[in-house]
Amino acid sequence: MTLTSWRIILVVLAVGSHFAVQASDAPRPTLEMFQGGAPCYDREAMPSTAVVDTHLHFRPFGGPAVPFREMVAHLERAGVLFANVYGIGQALPVHSDCTYYLDCPGTPVLPTLKNDFVNAANFLALRPKNVVLTLSMTFADLANPQSVVEGMELLDREFPGIFRWMGEVNLVKQALFNNGHAPVPLATIANWRPFMTRLRERGIPIAIHSDLGHNANLTEFLPWISEVLHRYPDNKIVWMHLGLSRELVVVDAPRHIAEVTALLDRHPNLMIDLSWRVIEDEVLSHRDKRPLYVDLIDAHPTRFLPGTDFVASGGKTFEDYRDELEITGRIHKQLSDEAFRGIALGENYFRLLQLDYSAPPICADKPSLQSAGMAPG
Repeated sequence: MTLTSWRIILVVLAVGSHFAVQASDAPRPTLEMFQGGAPCYDREAMPSTAVVDTHLHFRPFGGPAVPFREMVAHLERAGVLFANVYGIGQALPVHSDCTYYLDCPGTPVLPTLKNDFVNAANFLALRPKNVVLTLSMTFADLANPQSVVEGMELLDREFPGIFRWMGEVNLVKQALFNNGHAPVPLATIANWRPFMTRLRERGIPIAIHSDLGHNANLTEFLPWISEVLHRYPDNKIVWMHLGLSRELVVVDAPRHIAEVTALLDRHPNLMIDLSWRVIEDEVLSHRDKRPLYVDLIDAHPTRFLPGTDFVASGGKTFEDYRDELEITGRIHKQLSDEAFRGIALGENYFRLLQLDYSAPPICADKPSLQSAGMAPG
């Protein structure tokens, strides 16, 4: 598409009432735009939701999943062009009637490879053309490092070259404490070296769920993620959910931001995941806190990743996914152009995975009618 064509589209949007353009006619992001096919991205005319979902569970904890083809169709319909295909590494027993672990305290939720196998088989059978999918290894039991090496080798034999991400894997997840999970012993982190070396050599990021703390103690579990970052400074590490959780929603924002900033400053390979609607609902929605987090992200525009943390349990609809995408993307509207391009338009994600895509630059000004070769009627 030519520069003039893109300008005409943007002009039509800018004067939508004059040309009776309906919302359904608004342009949507396309892969072409991320292959050099657009001169710039107009934030006023086009969506502020992310074009990349770096944290999407195609498999649920238990019960049936949204069919793979249907989930991909949801992404296309929502304007998501890139996504990480997570399974659920810690699944409910096959004989359990539960579909969500919080509804079944006492039922063990244990690491498993089965969801990674299902995702890989579904991906190879479909090979979607309009959405770029990255397969993630979610099976890893961080308390049993040798099993991680064995699982990686098995996936490599069965699906060579398919998996380019690891996670979400659990280091400390308080929500699972009633289902048999405990924090990985700090001393065990030193024994991760064999699989962390393989990840580093292959440029594979590892996305770690490691709660920062809880309402009574903001930083009780900070030593866990700090130990990982200290021992493996050359690995690409993604820290999930800004370290937040349902157990940590009463947040001293300045202190939290100071802790996050210190980690970002000390560890240049650390990225932070902004996924999960709980962050928006419980923290970012507070008017006194939101500007502080916007400033944090704008100060480190290359260090954050977007995501929904949507779990594709059977029965969930496109509307359910669209809502999660919209809620987790609300903060994008307040971000600087640099941060918006890096996060919502995926530049940070492309760089992290060394993908052959590039986010378009942000339009500095809306084109006028005259500059697009049109005149007002």
